Amino acid sequence: MLTAIGLCSIVLGGLVAAVTGPLDLAHGSWLAAYLVLVGGVAQWAMGNARQRRPEVRQPRRGWAQIGCWNVGNLLVIAATLAGEPWLVDLGSILLFVALAIAWHAARPAAGMAAHSAPARAPMLFDRAYRMVLLVLAASIPVGMMLSQLRHS
Repeated sequence: MLTAIGLCSIVLGGLVAAVTGPLDLAHGSWLAAYLVLVGGVAQWAMGNARQRRPEVRQPRRGWAQIGCWNVGNLLVIAATLAGEPWLVDLGSILLFVALAIAWHAARPAAGMAAHSAPARAPMLFDRAYRMVLLVLAASIPVGMMLSQLRHS
């Protein structure tokens, strides 16, 4: 589900980018970039990581991650367009929760031997993926701060 919604968000971001100029949308380029990168690529990556690790497909946590990520994104987008930075903060908290769920799901598998060749590739993928999650988590306070500064 994360991958499908992520791909839809990428397409939607592309459509927003296409109409930003002709419709003279004030936040159009930001919205297009946000939809593609945060709503799309990041969500697709989280879904792809879950699909690669079938042992972490916990339905409740998976749905919580999907809900937090997408409701958080909707809040950030709506709040930015409406000029309500406190709602950006609320949406950002939901994004943090979704990233925490993703981080937990990406923990190293039990019994995975680091020295065996077949185990190294998934372990490297997990480490790279967790770095992406850290970068996303680090970008959230930056966005919150920019929202507060823009509307103060």
